Amino acid sequence: MKIWTDKDYPIIISCAKQLSRWTEAEVVAMGYKPIEVTENTVVVRGAMRDVMRLNLWLRTAHRVLVPLLRTTCRNIRELYESVLSIDWENLLDADGYFSVSSIVHNYTIRDTRLPSLYTKDAIADRMREKCQRRPDSGGENIGAAVFVYWERDQVIIYLDTSGEPLSKRGYRRIPGSAPLQETLAAACIMALKWDPSTPFVSPMCGSGTPAIEAAMMAMNKAPGSLKGHFAFQSIKDYSRFIPGESPTPSLPNSPTPPLMSRHRAGATPEQIWKEMVRESKMNERTEGLPRIVATDISPEAVENALTNAIAAGVAQNIEFKACDFGDTPVPESSAAPKGAVFFNPEYGIRLGDPVELAPIYERIGTFMNERCHGYTGGLITGNPDLAARVNLYYKNRVPFFNGPIDCRLFVYEGCELKGQNAQ
Repeated sequence: MKIWTDKDYPIIISCAKQLSRWTEAEVVAMGYKPIEVTENTVVVRGAMRDVMRLNLWLRTAHRVLVPLLRTTCRNIRELYESVLSIDWENLLDADGYFSVSSIVHNYTIRDTRLPSLYTKDAIADRMREKCQRRPDSGGENIGAAVFVYWERDQVIIYLDTSGEPLSKRGYRRIPGSAPLQETLAAACIMALKWDPSTPFVSPMCGSGTPAIEAAMMAMNKAPGSLKGHFAFQSIKDYSRFIPGESPTPSLPNSPTPPLMSRHRAGATPEQIWKEMVRESKMNERTEGLPRIVATDISPEAVENALTNAIAAGVAQNIEFKACDFGDTPVPESSAAPKGAVFFNPEYGIRLGDPVELAPIYERIGTFMNERCHGYTGGLITGNPDLAARVNLYYKNRVPFFNGPIDCRLFVYEGCELKGQNAQ
């Protein structure tokens, strides 16, 4: 496969369980037409330029994968032979570095580490045969990446162009206890249908993830612009000149920047990527941004959230305050809805005691009704009994998984108490 010059092949975008609906919405907004959507994947067609763009802009996805081989594989030896058949010498630098990760559901495999180990061995043996030397390999996300998906007797070998999952933006320097994953926070904000020109309020902010993700959306800041390395940057010939290529805008409606003279004749993938990142930063909004408020009762949590916001480059657009959630400032707004308020309280599963949490959930409902009337409210929890204590009329319950916990995002339109809404 000629990864840099082939113009049309399937691109598989993986995401966490229950997030594909939001990932699909993202790729459609970017101008792509999904050809298949499953519980945790969205498939589009494109080329490496599209792979770069997806890695740069997707907020709810985990990996951007390019399939290299799909075949029947009944045991570990057949996996080795299948991997050995791929032309790795055209994909990996013999003096570089690569890592392998895998998901395996095959009854012949009892040690789930074996498929990754045999895949590494097959790649190393092929490279040694074709190049008389082989790249280093290990578990660090510093080079190229390969992903193996093995379900029963069907295996797919992917070139993983992301490497470290896209959910790890690179800004969460201090995660705190039981933090909300970045991709889940982004999906929750999307599910609230928040207008990024209106205020966003995040009481119980913890490590600050929801407020930071909201600030990035309001600024039109590409999440991938924060990452130091993507695995596609270590694919062979990343810095090689490709005749006829030139950087193009990474945003559908953005102006085309002036092309440098070398771009008229061609460009390297590295130049194309740098131009995409440069353009994304040029299109960040710095004026007319909404008020974003993040509070937590723990001064230490607020300090940690501020540190994370600084790393994300959005601290100047978030108002942090250490206080009880009931004292959270709620901005006035003339919009309809006025903005969004989002809660991620303890569920009484990993953290907290359900009995002690019940009055807190009741207070959350009172706060949203009395202080956030006219806002769209959101509360994610894995405890439906506690959610009932909020006592607000909810418009929707959106299923999500917070790690292994089956959760629901309750969406409260107008933050009205039950009985206040005629229905």
